[in-house]
Amino acid sequence: MPLTHTKELFAKALKGKYALGAFQRKQHGAHPGHCGGLRRGKGAVDSPDFKGARQYANPVYLKKLIEAAVSLSNVPIAVHLDHGDTFELCKQCIDEGFTSVMIDASHEPFDKNVEICKKVVDYAHKFNCSVEGELGHLVGAPIRRWRGRRRPFHQRPLTNPDEAVKFVMESGVDSLAIAIGNSHGAYKFKGEQHLDLERLKVIKKALMDANLGDYPLVLHGASSVPKYLVDEINKYGGKMPDAQGVPEADIEVARRVGCTKVNIDTDLRLAMTAGIRKVFSENPKEFDPRKYLGPARACVKDLVRHKVKDVLCCAGHAFD
Repeated sequence: MPLTHTKELFAKALKGKYALGAFQRKQHGAHPGHCGGLRRGKGAVDSPDFKGARQYANPVYLKKLIEAAVSLSNVPIAVHLDHGDTFELCKQCIDEGFTSVMIDASHEPFDKNVEICKKVVDYAHKFNCSVEGELGHLVGAPIRRWRGRRRPFHQRPLTNPDEAVKFVMESGVDSLAIAIGNSHGAYKFKGEQHLDLERLKVIKKALMDANLGDYPLVLHGASSVPKYLVDEINKYGGKMPDAQGVPEADIEVARRVGCTKVNIDTDLRLAMTAGIRKVFSENPKEFDPRKYLGPARACVKDLVRHKVKDVLCCAGHAFD
């Protein structure tokens, strides 16, 4: 099946109130077993971190692995660059046929972020390629550090609703990754913590009031760090104390509000690691990669199936 575009997928997702899973292909993505686990799990958006992957595998090899996974799939798939940090990297991926790119200049001042994103947008749209930008900072559990104090939006290191409107209008990005307490990695929260879902609702309403329609928002750092996987890793020799992610209930609310794409990476790493550790622990003499990567791939497949069916609720919507 030929590649599709995130713009089309997002429009359908917004209408159906489901979210697309952007299952990451980073260092581990260079192995065909991992690709197979994602494909069989019916992932809708294949999202390689191209810069990180190039440090691990030849980009030509990585591209061919993705092409193979797409050719064997029976659902529409878009190939998206995650966290591209320069115009040059985004241009390279666009020229190679990616249907979507993310330019992450969120570390820059607002005006510089807009400038960089607009440059990518102007080039990408010539090739019918969608562009995702990011506004705000994905930091570890900022809600915890507020200590219950209600501060104005502009005093928090998260996405400002008014700035979100200005950013979208000036940069022209097709979707926006926002910061509402989400964070990369396996140690997002301590104790009972949640996303700032009220902020999400305000951002969504601000975009709607600015006549930008049902604008697609993206949630990065949204792995839920399933306890059963952490327990499995620790059981078989791992050391992951206090690992905790975004509650799946929060992701479900975010999906209904309008987070159209949810990036998932850490959970895939945990699933693969749990599968490998179990084999090595039960059979320490094993050295055949097929014997430990096969079960690891099955763990990834089961996890993706759960996310697609029970959390993102995009199962069965491939041909809406």
